Amino acid sequence: MIEETFNLNNGVEIPAMGIGTFQMPVDAAEQAVVDALKDGYRLIDTANGYMNETGVGRGIKRSGVNRSDIFLSTKLWPSVYTDENAVDDSLKRLGTDYVDLMFLHQPAGDFLSGYKQLEKAYKDGKVKAIGISNFQGEKLQQLLDNAEIKPQVIQSEAHPYFTEDEVRKVLKPFGTRLMAWYPLGHGDKSLINEPVFAQLGQKYGKSSAQIILRWHTQMGFIVIPGSTNPDHIKDNHNIFDFTLTDEEMAQIATIKKNIRYYTPSAEAEERYANMKLDFSTEK
Repeated sequence: MIEETFNLNNGVEIPAMGIGTFQMPVDAAEQAVVDALKDGYRLIDTANGYMNETGVGRGIKRSGVNRSDIFLSTKLWPSVYTDENAVDDSLKRLGTDYVDLMFLHQPAGDFLSGYKQLEKAYKDGKVKAIGISNFQGEKLQQLLDNAEIKPQVIQSEAHPYFTEDEVRKVLKPFGTRLMAWYPLGHGDKSLINEPVFAQLGQKYGKSSAQIILRWHTQMGFIVIPGSTNPDHIKDNHNIFDFTLTDEEMAQIATIKKNIRYYTPSAEAEERYANMKLDFSTEK
């Protein structure tokens, strides 16, 4: 099966689907990466804040897949936005001399200094593409107004109930592509059990989850479902042997409810800015 890819606004090619490692302990992340790469995934997403970069790095090495064939993304946590060693420290934990994509994880703290760090790392060849995560509204506009290099990717909540329309509209002139987290609606059974997905699943011989993940890629979204279950990891990736029709995509669009499962708040952003991470726990 040939996996689909997208071209970012700087010409970098990124797989349409990857595995996310949010809430995975170090050893679990390592094994999930090994399983995912074995099943044909070539995009791995992690973050400082997940506290599992060392495990992801070990998983890549254990897999036997060439580093150059893997698209690796990670994120800087707000408490290190002003630390001039933050990018290099992240690379050390991952066991690599570059990452394909590095995000600012939250619009918190001194995010403009953090973005300048990413721009420098990009120019130095340590980062092949720049991303932002969870930015919206005034802070998104402030970042864009001050960015020398416009972001290639924004990571944000997205699923058939919520398609992040306002943010995508702001970023459309720059060609910034959306990478979706909570792609299955944070496990919301009401979304998974929408009749349209069961009907399409029966037609294509797929699960409702596979139909939703295929919808994401056809929307032009990069999608990063997370799982430590080898069977789920394999099934999630098995979506590139069918294509939803325009009529079916329009049918799915009718269930949009603008329901989101995570709502950013000023209080949360302040907490993130002051939250120090103890990377010594990554064993």
